Amino acid sequence: MATVADTKLYDILGVPPGATDNELKKAYRKLAKEYHPDKNPNAGDKFKEISFAYEVLSNPEKRELYDRYGEQGLREGSGGSGGMDDIFSHIFGGGLFSFMGSQSRSRNGRRRGEDMMHPLKVSLEDLYNGKTTKLQLSKNVLCSSCNGQGGKSGAVQKCSACRGRGVRIMIRQLAPGMVQQMQSVCSDCNGEGEVINEKDRCKKCEGKKVIKEVKILEVHVDKGMKHGQRITFTGEADQAPGVEPGDIVLLLQEKENEVFQREGNDLHMTHKIGLVEALCGFQFTFKHLDGRQIVVKYPPGKVIEPGCVRVVRGEGMPQYRNPFEKGDLYIKFDVQFPENNWISPEKLSELKDLLPSRPEEPPVIGDTEEVDLQEFDNTRGSGGGQRREAYNDSSDEESTHHGPGVQCAHQ
Repeated sequence: MATVADTKLYDILGVPPGATDNELKKAYRKLAKEYHPDKNPNAGDKFKEISFAYEVLSNPEKRELYDRYGEQGLREGSGGSGGMDDIFSHIFGGGLFSFMGSQSRSRNGRRRGEDMMHPLKVSLEDLYNGKTTKLQLSKNVLCSSCNGQGGKSGAVQKCSACRGRGVRIMIRQLAPGMVQQMQSVCSDCNGEGEVINEKDRCKKCEGKKVIKEVKILEVHVDKGMKHGQRITFTGEADQAPGVEPGDIVLLLQEKENEVFQREGNDLHMTHKIGLVEALCGFQFTFKHLDGRQIVVKYPPGKVIEPGCVRVVRGEGMPQYRNPFEKGDLYIKFDVQFPENNWISPEKLSELKDLLPSRPEEPPVIGDTEEVDLQEFDNTRGSGGGQRREAYNDSSDEESTHHGPGVQCAHQ
């Protein structure tokens, strides 16, 4: 057996260079299960390396090319024979190395197109009640006149300048054993890899193989769906020849609601009440997300403290795919106190007799000094800060020197 130029791909699969096809398959299945993104989300790059290695080594022609010239041979088409160069062209044009990029492969082995992501704004009412809406999108579809060929049968020719790759590759030797590879888009075919004579081009798509078409999707927003959840339309993305269409993915974006805030399957709201309601019970009505008028009662004798939270069971959001089960509604109460001097002194004395008695004040021993509580304005800061600011803004020449200023303050 000839010496293998590069064993990196064998090492990734954990098999010797002389491994049989059955050994390669067993090793790949074992590693794929361990590093699959569904099971190990942080091992995406490792899974790509494993799949890349198996794709090369499971193909007899690619494996022979890799065994003789290594990975650099795959990249640069080393060896000089026409057959080997054709293999490299196929790999570079969308087989092997595109797997390492953003594109993927479908189950039938064809390249898979990119997914189309679109935001879909929905209200909290839509997510509570469910909604069906229609969305109009523009996408590429294969031309029906030429069946995605771009022209008459046989009119499409592989570009001779780039050999169908769409790019031209130049290899420049920098020093013995060191080469630099440069690539650029082929100017003859504009990166398409194919050329079509102008007279033979399809009149409908002008040789582009695809045309724009307006697609109307019927979107079902189910009850209980959440912000950031995705609705997928499989295979509805842009079409292209030889490529399996990707998916159209709608990303739900919940709009802000004036009354309710959502946390999981629970809803939160704030309600203002007066002091009499907080002390003597109350009843109020609000409109729920499905239009129902909900009456909330709180019995007399139970006190509502400012900022306290009470819960209404079963009036939250419906659960996704189980809409008959709902979360809870949490109501935070903002108690509004009356304004100053809202009651006469006589009535205030009567109210004092009705309210719970004051705690007894502890006896005061020693000298005392009475002070008054005053209104405080947060925007202006404390009095000491104002005095300090006024002092710093003084235009007195002496206050600009630290020494006299400090002496003045102590005086």
